[in-house]
Amino acid sequence: MAALPRSARIRTIQVTALALLVLSGVVNYIDRATLAVANPLISQDLGFSPSEMGLLLSAFLWAYAFAQLPAGALVDRLGPRLMLSLSLGLWSLAQATGGLVRNFTQFFAIRMVLGLGEAPQFPTSARIVRDWFNVRLRGTATGIWNCSSTLGTAISAPVLTFLMLSFGWRWMFAIMGILGLLVAIAFYALHRNPAEVRLTEEEQRYLTEGDPATTGGGVTWTEWKRLFGFRTTWGMIFGFFGVIYVTWIYNSWLPVYLEQDRHLSIASTGIVAAIPFLCGVVGSILGGRLNDWLVTRGLSPMNSRKYPMAGAMVATAGFTTLAALTPSITIAVGAISISLFLLYIASTSAWAMAPVAAPANTTASLGAMQNFGGYVGGALAPMVTGFILQGTGSFTFALLVGAAVALVAAVGYVIIVRDPIPASDAAAFGGTDLPAAAH
Repeated sequence: MAALPRSARIRTIQVTALALLVLSGVVNYIDRATLAVANPLISQDLGFSPSEMGLLLSAFLWAYAFAQLPAGALVDRLGPRLMLSLSLGLWSLAQATGGLVRNFTQFFAIRMVLGLGEAPQFPTSARIVRDWFNVRLRGTATGIWNCSSTLGTAISAPVLTFLMLSFGWRWMFAIMGILGLLVAIAFYALHRNPAEVRLTEEEQRYLTEGDPATTGGGVTWTEWKRLFGFRTTWGMIFGFFGVIYVTWIYNSWLPVYLEQDRHLSIASTGIVAAIPFLCGVVGSILGGRLNDWLVTRGLSPMNSRKYPMAGAMVATAGFTTLAALTPSITIAVGAISISLFLLYIASTSAWAMAPVAAPANTTASLGAMQNFGGYVGGALAPMVTGFILQGTGSFTFALLVGAAVALVAAVGYVIIVRDPIPASDAAAFGGTDLPAAAH
């Protein structure tokens, strides 16, 4: 069936939404990196021990992980426009306040609030894609906004280092907080939920063409709880655990790995460490395009996400193993770069699954549940890697553990994720996944 045409107004809304999501996503990832970049100066100024710095680094991740569950429900209940504006404001205030802290307790509390505030960013993005993009374009749209995470990671070190050396670490926090508040204002001023736009009948048909019949309005408590009764939900949680576990091995330890195991200088590490994350930007965008291309080739929207995600994770396991075992630094960096490229194909495919696996009014809720599983893995990865490094003095075994996690996640994803979650009264069927006619 031929795709319905987009109106000029819908195209403008889509471009504006993606630009705002990429901008806010980049700010999101730069903000979470401030503590890591300023680690030495903060430790020196405030007298924090390495163990205290480790607790501060993990405080964000645990708060972020557990805040996912209510965050997704709130996005579906309140709408993306209000929820992302409020969350941007909250995390930006926390970021700015980081420049005023005087002791460990204050810093720990601020990092927790930062995690709580940042939690709605990606569930909101998934919901916006469901709201404003036809099913044939949701993979590409997801790849574009999802690239903000690896793009933000790649540019965070040079941007934050410049701010820190120019103005000091306290003003670095304050400047990033002020920038975030401006982005929050811009998002609220420029973005609209579909209910706030008087759509024509043709525009409504374009947005919903190819989707199963669904309920409208905000998510209810019963609908939110019901998502846990489906195997697809648990498969997405389990699979994303593996994606984010391996990603956060590299996010948290790549510079140390390059300096300690591969004996690069600090100056060289700053350049070399950015290469894999720039490869991740390419992987994120191409992953989304691949999802949409597979739909045009006749694959169901579910399988067009499922197969690339699982295949990319299997390949990630292979290249992460190669990085662990090769004596060549060139091959190791190349293997890590390919791993990040593949990880962001997997990440985009997983996030693109939420808008096709969930009923429209639970899209952010399902995406947040998936992200909760991912960031349990993300919170564990730096800790497990640190313990292995302390015990063995090398990253080799830590990378092999990451490869094993990736492989198990891929197998679990293929086995557990099946059909989309129906919007009808499926609770009466005992939580069994039922196929939707349009998929």
